[in-house]
Amino acid sequence: MFTRATAFVRGDTYPGETKPSNGIDILDKLMGLFAQEGSWDESVDELCRLSLASYDSTQRMIGFHSVLHACARERRATPLGETNEDYQFRQQLSIHAYEIGLRDLPTIHVHRCLSDIFEDGGFWLQKDVLDEEMLVLCRKVIGEHHLDTLRAMGNLESAQKLGEEVLVLYKKVIGEHHPNTLDAMSSLAMTYHDLGRLESAQQLEGEVLVLRKKVNGEHHPDTLTSMANLFCTYRDLAKLESAQMLEEDVLVLCRKVSGEHHPDTLTSMDNLAFTYRALGKLESAQKLEEDVLVLCKKVIGEHHPNTLTSMGNLASTYHALGKLESAQQLEEEVLVLRKKVSGKHHPHTLNSMARLASTYHARLKLKSAQNLEEEVLVLRKTVSGEHHPYTLSSMANLACSYCALGKFESAQELEEVVLVLWKKVTGEHHPNTLRAMGNLASTLCALGKLESAQKLQEEGLVLHKKVIGEHHPDTLTSMANLASTYYALEKLESAKKLEEEVLVLRKKIIGEHHPDTLTSMANLACRDLHRNRIRLGP
Repeated sequence: MFTRATAFVRGDTYPGETKPSNGIDILDKLMGLFAQEGSWDESVDELCRLSLASYDSTQRMIGFHSVLHACARERRATPLGETNEDYQFRQQLSIHAYEIGLRDLPTIHVHRCLSDIFEDGGFWLQKDVLDEEMLVLCRKVIGEHHLDTLRAMGNLESAQKLGEEVLVLYKKVIGEHHPNTLDAMSSLAMTYHDLGRLESAQQLEGEVLVLRKKVNGEHHPDTLTSMANLFCTYRDLAKLESAQMLEEDVLVLCRKVSGEHHPDTLTSMDNLAFTYRALGKLESAQKLEEDVLVLCKKVIGEHHPNTLTSMGNLASTYHALGKLESAQQLEEEVLVLRKKVSGKHHPHTLNSMARLASTYHARLKLKSAQNLEEEVLVLRKTVSGEHHPYTLSSMANLACSYCALGKFESAQELEEVVLVLWKKVTGEHHPNTLRAMGNLASTLCALGKLESAQKLQEEGLVLHKKVIGEHHPDTLTSMANLASTYYALEKLESAKKLEEEVLVLRKKIIGEHHPDTLTSMANLACRDLHRNRIRLGP
């Protein structure tokens, strides 16, 4: 920890902030006392002689001087890499961070770093408290209108305005090709993305990519990052073919620049597999994810969080392929490892529990699914709070299990709460709110409350088209659900017209062979057959 701390060279204060302590200077002198590496026991003896540590032989515990705690508090010892060693070290620091708590944190940098450690360690409530304190400090030290303050406030409209002004000035003063200008363009594109202005984000990210290639070359890490940002936006816009093409290019470049075993290459493989899955190319996704998992185990170890994520991704593809037994087996293995590596309360562990519950649900182990989801919900409320998005997602999953068990009244009650909270937390137009509306409408249909379901679905469809566009897969799902409700209400012509529109769009957007397209074809054929039988009469 001392070596890592003395190697810290980045600035950690804004103009106007007081330097927090001289702990780092003292540590520099301390490290100079160790000319050669000695044993741990010799190091402890040396620290004790310097009164920087005390050793309790009965408890077999070491107590450190406050200056060393100051170093930990400034997070100078924290590694930022993705190796297994780095991750394990961060996990150790999360325990120290929890013990330090929220006392006497001197700078914005310290707040931000400790917040990151809490997030990695799964201490979400402490992270939220720190983020609120950091916002107060940002306002005080760097002002209400600083870009970092606006982002901390979540005031994205103001951040957008400021980002646009900064970009104009950078282009005028230092030129369009300067690295700072390109960074400003990337930051503004990120703000557009967070605001849901995906088309604007795509346009700006495309410009950045062209300039990065021209200024830095195709193989530069910043160019690869720009490519990654653009394909993420393509994916969010449901431009999956474009996303696939770009991700394939990124993977080729990562292999060439960084090698087959580099973490960036493995991330690129995972991203491409995700897009294959979204496109319904499930066999291709499975093959790529199996390759990723073998490499992750070899390169970063079986217990690394990224390895466990790769296992979870492969299990999701098994699930989508209908290989439910294989999915369950892999998810149960992931859950055991998550509990061992990260602890029972870590968000990653709770995510693994939620995925396993989903597989139980698909295998009709409905009581097991319900029990696991109820456990997840209790832990989510404890770890993340009642209004956290993860908590609301867990409530929605539990409501789905209630529906599958025929507990429709319980499901409706829970989904109504979820909808109110999503509107409060993320706003009426957020995709999560729209999904909550769709879930509640489906439950109302199951309860026979068809008019109420129709009203909610029609409202949701209008918002889907406005927020994420007419051609987005979620919009098409909303249309298909409304068509089913029209059919149940015997509004047959309206149902047929909507289903035909969905089928045309699905063929165009996700292809003729995608499972959702095949479902639309089957639904339309079934409706036509039923209408013919009605016309023929007895």
